[in-house]
Amino acid sequence: MRDSPVPAGLGGAAASADGLTVGRVADSLGLTVRTLHHWDAVGLACPSLRTPGGYRLYTAQDVERLQRIVVYRELGLGLTAIRALLDDPHAAAPAELRRHRERIRERIARLEQLDTGLERMISAHERGILLTSEQQRAVFGPDWDPAWVEGARMRWGTTAQWAQYAERSAERGPEEWQAIADAMAEFEGALADALDHGVAPGEPAADRLVDRHREVFSAYFPLSRSMQVCLARMYRADPAFAAHYDGIRPGLADWFRAIVDESARAHGVDPDTAVWE
Repeated sequence: MRDSPVPAGLGGAAASADGLTVGRVADSLGLTVRTLHHWDAVGLACPSLRTPGGYRLYTAQDVERLQRIVVYRELGLGLTAIRALLDDPHAAAPAELRRHRERIRERIARLEQLDTGLERMISAHERGILLTSEQQRAVFGPDWDPAWVEGARMRWGTTAQWAQYAERSAERGPEEWQAIADAMAEFEGALADALDHGVAPGEPAADRLVDRHREVFSAYFPLSRSMQVCLARMYRADPAFAAHYDGIRPGLADWFRAIVDESARAHGVDPDTAVWE
């Protein structure tokens, strides 16, 4: 049973000349008998009377002390602080309560920050990118379609990778996304240059580009070599991705898949059996 605030009307019930039993006081104050026994054991609030049979009874003064303890505890004070306020004649209650109030305000500020972070995390899981459509086009270019993100969520929203993507997205604003977009654009430009210069799959320059792709892509979520093979396969098979890469250079989607496959083979991954991990 959870302890609750002091109910009205206890004063009259507690004024019995014979005192009140532990169970009666516990019920009246909304406490547990175990709590009263603990406070008795630590000397915080002890019954002052005993019946001939040895049962402990609380006097009206005892109950008044309990009422104050409950109020202070509801305010969040610990038992040590409560004892000082009740028993130390020199204790400055207003100063102690002000200090406690300041600690509560600090906790409220932390909880508000946590609430804001949770709200962004939930939104990121549901939306992917926490930017308006206008902001997304400003970052990713005028050909960007914000509906692509929703399509990705519908397709991969239950995967571990989407969760990683969303959790990182929750921390990002336009500047962070712009830096990621710039890094990807720079990488794609390097791909185009390598294709223009006739870099062949398996050459050191091609392998460096494959490694660079995993590094740049890790801004979204970690990418293994096997997963990279699957991604390169999708870049070639998906019409939207193929159009994007072939729009940079004709044949770029095919060439990128070829250099990824060759690099995977060199590292013991068979492209024909690669799976999304």
